Formats: sequence, structure tokens, C-alpha cells
Amino acid sequence: MTRQGMPSMEPIWLRQYPPGVPAEIDPSRYASLTALLEEALTKFSDRAACTCMGSALTYAELDRASRAFAAWLQSRGLPRGTRVALMMPNVPQYAVAICAVLRAGMTVVNVNPLYKPRELQFQLTDSGAEAIVVLENFAAVLEEVLPQTEVKHVVIASMGDLLGGLRGTLVNFVVRHVKRMVPRYDLPHAVSFPQALSAGRALNFIAPPVGPDDLAFLQYTGGTTGLAKGAMLLHRNMVANVLQLEAWHAPMVSRPPAVEQLIVVTALPLYHVFALTACFLFGMRMGGLCILIPNPRDIRGLIRQIRPYKVNYFPAVNTLFNALLNHPDFAAVDWSMLKSVVGGGMAVQKSVADAWMEATGRPIIEGYGLSETSPVLTVNRGDITEWTGTVGLPLPSTEISIRDDEGRELPLGQQGEICARGPQVMAGYWRRPDETASVMTADGFFCTGDIGAMDEQGRVRLIDRKKDMITVSGFKVFPNEVEDVAMSHGGVLECAVVGVPDAHSGEAPKLFVVRKNPELTADALRAFLSARLASYKVPRQIEFRDELPKTNVGKILRRALREEKSALPASATAQAS
Repeated sequence: MTRQGMPSMEPIWLRQYPPGVPAEIDPSRYASLTALLEEALTKFSDRAACTCMGSALTYAELDRASRAFAAWLQSRGLPRGTRVALMMPNVPQYAVAICAVLRAGMTVVNVNPLYKPRELQFQLTDSGAEAIVVLENFAAVLEEVLPQTEVKHVVIASMGDLLGGLRGTLVNFVVRHVKRMVPRYDLPHAVSFPQALSAGRALNFIAPPVGPDDLAFLQYTGGTTGLAKGAMLLHRNMVANVLQLEAWHAPMVSRPPAVEQLIVVTALPLYHVFALTACFLFGMRMGGLCILIPNPRDIRGLIRQIRPYKVNYFPAVNTLFNALLNHPDFAAVDWSMLKSVVGGGMAVQKSVADAWMEATGRPIIEGYGLSETSPVLTVNRGDITEWTGTVGLPLPSTEISIRDDEGRELPLGQQGEICARGPQVMAGYWRRPDETASVMTADGFFCTGDIGAMDEQGRVRLIDRKKDMITVSGFKVFPNEVEDVAMSHGGVLECAVVGVPDAHSGEAPKLFVVRKNPELTADALRAFLSARLASYKVPRQIEFRDELPKTNVGKILRRALREEKSALPASATAQAS
């Protein structure tokens, strides 16, 4: 590839690779992600694969349980390629279900358990999911939308299902009756997760052929319109990104002192592609132990779960690192065996990176990626000693090209759209060929929609987002979706959503409203939105105005709202919280 501004044909970033990291990886090494996982299940059979709330599941137990659940799925008459939705936080059942669905030659549809009925119905309907595994805490939401979907088989998991007899029973009792975290629901034809496993153990599992071009995951993301789209991640895409991460982390993992088994903190939710690949799949590849954290917002509980271990590998978002650093129990954790701490999902702030380095002796190596890229594209070197302000170098077999609006490649240092090409890039958007065509170039690059630049070392620096999306603790919020819901309220005449800085979540959505009904209050509108949107999408601030800035053709100018120096112009009527 010839890059303008570079002195040779060799990509400049390759000169900055750590010793031992190859320029290329071979995705054809495994025929499928299933083959990679089954190798790990056999190779590390005597090791613990995951632990949650003090109870561990070995690779051998994960092998047997996922085989049984795969057999049960087949017994329902579901053919290869069937989409199976998983709607759970980080519990052992999630690990079993992922392996089972892939082993059955089916497709995993990851679903955020925080979704409200409207959001859940859209994703289930759009994906055409025919089965779902849902934690009972969220079954009431599923009940509301089930008749409007194609889902025929429902499996209900309980928090304590795989935690062992006494411990599991106690956990379920506390969750249901003490904390009252399970709203009443009525799904009379649903099967419990233990029932499905029990039935599957008595069945013969017939391993179907699974190839590199089979669809492994439908990972839903948004776009400039806010309409959720399923990124089609093939088996070869996922294999590639796991092998890329393995190659990049090899120098860090092998750094003395040696570890017998990689200990992985899995606090990011597995339904998010960052945790799915960087924690679970990479952890399986390495024969690691994933510490599953069901509720990462409970910082005290998170610390309590990781304290018994000398953690080696910790992918997370800036807000979680910051919350840990500011918790009084942080110093009680032994960080002496840290090999790699990866920051992604949102920008890592310098103050947080510096404080982490001082407290643990290890840097936060920031990376960058998207759902459409499985997700990792770039990562900083593991031997940095200070915050770089960049998202690092392209991974092996990955090309990054900075381009202008006409698709022409720009010289080093100039800002343009970040475009990527590599084996981890998705096959396209599910049933949306027009959307796929709009983000793919003629020479096979994926246009990320993010603005950045590449420096003389080949490191990528993020400048701004071309799209108006807002990142709340690593989760994407698309203004059009929030605006559409707000406009469905009869008291709203016009509205606009922009991202504003937030000390806790990095960014937060703020809603500007021109009222149709002057009696409408911020609290009433927020309650309306809360019933229809996941909590992280609900604007914390609502500001009422007499008018909103517009172009000469009447389009509301979100940028003008973001760039305003004054919080409230004289003509505005405000009510915020």
C-alpha cells in the first residue's frame, strides 16, 4: 500500500512494533471460532475457565454444559444459522450459552439487558431471533414484547443456576426475595436453564460443519440516523481479532515474572463487543480465568471479587478505572502481577492514566475499535511509560488510512476520516446492503465515521466524531433515537440532543426542547423517556428554550448548541437538573 507522506512502501507503524510482534497473523489457522474454542476447552480442561461470586466453572465443565445446551437447541428443531438472543449480565450461563450457540452452528445475538420493551422488540424483530436466553431479572420486559417477535423458545436463567447447590439457592433467594430484583412475569412455555441442560445431557449432540464465512455474531450498533444495525461478524472476523490480540499481547504476557494462568477481570458486559472479544474470547484462547462481574457499578463488590487474585489482564473503560482509583478499598488489591491494562470504549483521560500508573506501576494502554471491526483496530504498545494521547498502532494485518470527504488519502498529521481494512472488519450490516455500501470503499476499507490523524510513528489520534453519537461510559447514544422518542411526547414541539462533558460517565446526553405545552416539566419528560429508553440514554439535563438554532433550510444545528459559550441565552426558558 502506498501512503502519501511516507518514505517507503512499508507501513510506517510496522517500524514501531514491539520485538516479537509479527506484521501479519493467519486467520485461516482455524476454520471457525468454534474450532478455536473447542481446542481451548480440551487443552485447558483441568483449569478454571470462569468464576463468579466465589464459584468456579472449569473448562471441562464448560465443555460439557455447552455441549448439552447445544444439543437442547438442536432438539428444538432449530437449524444451523438460527439467531439465538442472549440477554444477561456477566454470569456463567452467558459463557455456556455463547459456546453452545456457536457449537450448534447458530448465531449469537447479544442483547443489552437494560433495554426497555421498545428497544428489545426492535432488536429481536430485526434479527429474526427464534430463541432467547434471558436472566429472570429481565423476563418481564421480554414478556411485553414476545408476541410481536419470531421468538419461539425462551430459556429463563436465574442468577444462582451454576453457582453450586447451596450457594446458588442462597443467591437466588436473596435476588428474588431480599433485594426484590425479579419483577413478576408470566412466560408459561419457558424452560429454565437447568432444565435445558438436564434435557440436553440425555441427547446426542451432532456437531454441524462450521466454516469461516458462517455468521458468528450479530452485534448491534447504530449509525448517523440512530437506527440500530446488526454488524455481521463472521467466524473468520472473530478468529482474526482474537489472534491479533494474542500476537500484540505476547510480549506483555511473557514479561517476567511468569504466570501459570492469565487472570482476566471481566467487568465490562459480555453483550458489549469489547468485553466479548478482549475479555472472554481472548481469555479462552489463553486458557485464562475470567472473573465475571455481574454488576460493575458496585465498586466495593467488584473489588471484593478480585481481591483473592493477582490480576494479570484488565480491559475496562475510563470511568471504571477512575471509580476504582477513588474507592477506599482500591489499595487492598494486589496489582503486582499486572501484565496488561487496556482502555477502550471511550477516551482515557490523562489524569486517570497518570493516577493508574502511579498506583499500580502499569500503564493503561488505550486502544480503538468498533462493533463493525470485531472490535479492535489499534492499541498502544505495552511498554509505554506515560499517557500518549493516542489510540496506538494498527494491529497485525490491519491497515489504517486517513481520508478526506472525497476518499483521498491524506498525508501524515492531517485530519480526516479514519478508514480501516483487515480480516477483523465485518461482512456488512444485516439485511441492509445500502448501509453497507455507504461505509465500504471500492478498495475494501471500512469508513469508521470518526475523525483522526496519524503521526510520524504511525500512531492514530482521535480528533472528533463525524457522527453525532454520544459515548456514555463506553455505551453509544445516538441523538436521533432519543429525539424521536422525545418528539412522540405530545408536549414537545422541537428538540435536539447533544453530548456534554460529565465527570462520571465521560459524556452525557443533554436535551434541548421547545415546548408545545408550556406546562410540561423536565421531570415529567424525563419520566416519559425513562419508560422507553435504557437509563444511559436518558438525558440528565433538559433545557427548555423558545427556539433552537437552525440552518437556512430548517435543520436544527446540534453543533451550535454544543459550541455555545453561554449555558442559557437571554431568550431561553430553562429547567434543568
